[in-house]
Formats: sequence, structure tokens, C-alpha cells
Amino acid sequence: MTDSIMSKAATMEIPINSNGDTRTLGEDDGLEQDLQQVMVSGPNLNETSIVSGGYGGTTEGIIPTSSIKGPAVHLNTEFLGNRRIPVDGQGSSMHHSSSSSMMAEEATRGVAVEKFDMMKKWGMNTYKCTKQMISERFGRGSRTVDLELEAQIEVLRDTKRKYENVLRLARALTNHFYSMVQTQHALGDTFADLSQKSPELRDEFGYNAETQKLLCKNGETLLGAINFFVSSINTLVNKTMEDTLMTIKMYENARLEFDAYRADLEELNMGPRDAVTMARIEAAQQQYQIQKDKYERLRSDVTIKLKFLEENKVKVMHKQLLLFHNAISAYFAGNQQQLEQTLKQFNIKLKPPGADKPSWLEEQ
Repeated sequence: MTDSIMSKAATMEIPINSNGDTRTLGEDDGLEQDLQQVMVSGPNLNETSIVSGGYGGTTEGIIPTSSIKGPAVHLNTEFLGNRRIPVDGQGSSMHHSSSSSMMAEEATRGVAVEKFDMMKKWGMNTYKCTKQMISERFGRGSRTVDLELEAQIEVLRDTKRKYENVLRLARALTNHFYSMVQTQHALGDTFADLSQKSPELRDEFGYNAETQKLLCKNGETLLGAINFFVSSINTLVNKTMEDTLMTIKMYENARLEFDAYRADLEELNMGPRDAVTMARIEAAQQQYQIQKDKYERLRSDVTIKLKFLEENKVKVMHKQLLLFHNAISAYFAGNQQQLEQTLKQFNIKLKPPGADKPSWLEEQ
């Protein structure tokens, strides 16, 4: 029976008309009923008995009973629909078990039908959107364009690329400067050691050691300012801007779906106005309105997010650029007091020496 069902299902063809509706040789309802019949008419693999009879035949599905050892029990049968269910003399426990089995089977059928409907809707939506995208790509389809919003989105993407470049260069500067500070620290220790072991050059090695240690201290202070700058730019680029771009992506997908259903409705309106077509036009109108509401809602969200993003970007960059300028200028001018004051102005706290090193327990 399973081979017969699969053979029948495999020979079905589902052509697609110009409106993207699945059709058999008959109507949509006939296809859905046939496919549902194929899905739910097969044997239930959870049952231990085998139901005989071919697909579409008149033979009833009989669940045979095995012989029962022990006291003799007279069995009779009750009919529930087209199914024979053996019961005991009282017709209680076995009847209850069979009813539970039938309820579980009906629930399974309901889930299968629901999944079929979901796949059908997903397939139709995917087909319409793909058709619309290809039409736009080859210049045969029209698309909804908000020129002002499109320009703002393009500016945001260009700004994000430029800020990513700033972030990359600032990280490179941090790495190079960190290496220089580490070298100065090692050089200062070496000068201090030689000052102790070279009496004839004690003073020369001594003040060079002090100079390198002072430069190392100021360098660590500047590194704190640069790291704060890098962290703020990273948050702006990879969190704030990225969040807005994710909303923009949802908006663009909604725009494509809206245009796909709009084109489908326009195509139906140009066709004949018989009873079947009018029903399809009404359904298409409902879907069009749903997609239009979704598109307009996301367009409003994008507009609001772009506005707040621009305000946040100006505020953040004004603070960070001022910090970067003051810290760099104070360091290379040798103004230690001004450098420390810059960090206090922006509430930047330096980590104590060795804070970045793992503990002995973490090294194990």
C-alpha cells in the first residue's frame, strides 16, 4: 500500500501560473485534499498490527486480536466509524484505550496538515519575492523607492566603512605604542642595573634609567586614553551602527515583500473578473495590506533610528576626538601633569600594574 501511495504522489505535477499560485489539473482545494489524503492515509507505524487493504479500496482496517491465556473471556466487537475495535464483555478498558489511540492519531494528522499549510505559504511567499527580485534585477519590475531615506542609508554605510578604518588604525597604533612602552620599561631596568655595576658611569646610566621610567609611566597613561578611545569607537561601529543596519535589513526585506504582493495584485486586477478571480483578488488585497503595514512600520523605525544614531554619533565623537587630541599633545609635549589631567577630565581610570597578567591559579 505504501508503494502505491508513493507512486501516486510522485506522479503529481504542480504547475505554477503567472500569479504564482500552485495548480493541479483541477483547483487548489482538490490538490490540497489529495495531498492531505496521501499524507494521512498511510499506516500508523506506532501500531503493532498491520492494517490490510489498498489505497482507496473498500476493505475495512481490522485490528486482529491474539489469543488470551488464562480464564476464558468472551469477546465481541463494537463499531466506531469504519474501524472494528475488539472489547471485553463490559466494553470499558479496551474501548478507552482505542479511543485514546484514535485521538492521538487525529492529533498527528492535524499536525501534518498544519505543517503542510505552513510549507505551502512559505513556498508561495518565497516564489513571489524571488520573482520580484529577479524582475527588479533585470529592470522589468517596478520597486518602491524613498529617495531621502535611501540617501541616508547610503551615508550611514559609507560612514561605517570610514569609522571601521579609523578603528583599525587606532588599534594598530595601540599595539605599536604598547610595544614601545614595553621596550622602554626593559631599557630602563637595564640602565638601572648597569648603574649599580658600573661605578665609572653610575650617573650617566642613572639619569637615563630615570628618563626611560618616566617615559614608560607617561606611555602607560597615554595607552589608557587610547584604549578608551578604541573601546568607544568599537561600541559605536559594531553595536550602535550595526543595530541600525539590522533594522535597515529588515526594512529592505519588507520592501521587497510589499512590492512582490503589490505586483501580484496589479496582475490579478488586469485579468478577468469572474467569481474565482474576484475571490483571489480579495485574498491578494488582504495580503497586500498586511505587507504595506509592515513596510510602513519598518520604514518609520529606520527613520527614527537614523535620527538618534546621528545625534549619538556626534556626541560620542566630539568627546573621543577631544580626548585623543589632548592626550597625544600632552604626551609628546612631555607635560605629565596635563596628561594626567586629561584622564581625570574624561573619568578614565588606569589599571594598576600587573592587572592584565593572569594569576598563578589561572596559569596552571
